Amino acid sequence: MRRFHTLIFALAALLAAVVGAAPEAAIQRPSRIVAIGDIHGSFDGFVSILKATGLIDGSNRWSGGQTHLIQTGDYMDRGEGQRAVMDLLMSLEQQADDAGGGALALLGNHEVMNLVRETRDVTREIFATFAGPDSEKRRVQAWENYAKLAAHKKDKGEPVPSVYAQTRQAWMTTHPPGFVEYMEAMGPRGKYGEWLRGKPMVVNVDGNIFMHAGIPPDKTPATLDELNAQLRMEIQRLDKFVAQLIDRKLATAEFTLNEILQVASSEIGLANAVIAAAKAEGKEADRRRINVPLLMEAQEVLKIDGWLAIDNDGALWYRGLATVKDDASGEPFASVLKKLGARRFVTGHTPQPNRSITVRFGGRAILIDTGMLASVYKGRPSALEIAGDTLTAYYTDGKTELR
Repeated sequence: MRRFHTLIFALAALLAAVVGAAPEAAIQRPSRIVAIGDIHGSFDGFVSILKATGLIDGSNRWSGGQTHLIQTGDYMDRGEGQRAVMDLLMSLEQQADDAGGGALALLGNHEVMNLVRETRDVTREIFATFAGPDSEKRRVQAWENYAKLAAHKKDKGEPVPSVYAQTRQAWMTTHPPGFVEYMEAMGPRGKYGEWLRGKPMVVNVDGNIFMHAGIPPDKTPATLDELNAQLRMEIQRLDKFVAQLIDRKLATAEFTLNEILQVASSEIGLANAVIAAAKAEGKEADRRRINVPLLMEAQEVLKIDGWLAIDNDGALWYRGLATVKDDASGEPFASVLKKLGARRFVTGHTPQPNRSITVRFGGRAILIDTGMLASVYKGRPSALEIAGDTLTAYYTDGKTELR
């Protein structure tokens, strides 16, 4: 991930992590849980393992009864079936609930990347699945809106930063068909963006902590809900800042995270230049040219590299459950689990070398990313079944009880 200056916000009030609508600490014990790891747009792989575990029928409708499906994030990016995967997850949520079961997709780092406008792993093929009949017309209009930003700066007598200086050809190259619709769909009021913003990153079901990556021992929160609350607050903060930039003609709805950060930096630089010029003349700076609240928020957004959403060493990106030397005693993670009142982690994020579900730290970590998107990871679909005290690894060609 890009490196920017760091800041982690103070934790807010507890946020409900939901299966149904209950806080994570109050989730009841389902008789059967099926957990599926990283999908990355592998629609066929996802469907095949749902069928292998009896969760959907031949029409891709819920057939799992009271089973609870938990997907541990990274259903987005890389694979062109991303949109179909999300549509299926959305439909299964309602169908499972109607059947007395449950389906919950958690936020992984790739979902959050999209929510904070980091689209580096969204392929042109994925963008194309969002293109509609008027896609080219919308793309041209978006370019014209972008071009007006530089004109607005010139009209105000301000220098035009490089973030506004793309040529039409360069802009069209970096904004392929479907890009405009994609950014709209992932926005706060978009079909997928609204759905994603309502999801937690971690949930505890009967002592099983389901999340995408893991919790670093030196960053253990007092409760899991603190992580959910912090992440939601960060996403909302960036959404609000982007809305301010658009309103002030400093950005368009298509701006990526990198562009937003460039704008934040350039606005701070412009304000500093105004203040320095006034000081050199022995005058007070013209306060009408300095939006203090916006600049203060820009300073905080520039510290995004330390946010939970982006921090490579934070709970959304941490790989220690897969990379720290295995220890049958469970340490250093046994102490984390004890503090959180749980028995094990179930996580994805790191494709397992043997492309099989892996048990580590004396059963305290079950790693379920088996590289489902075969075109990228050369892996296979899999699922973990938890039925009472019995753990079973499912694959499309059979199942194995875990010990």
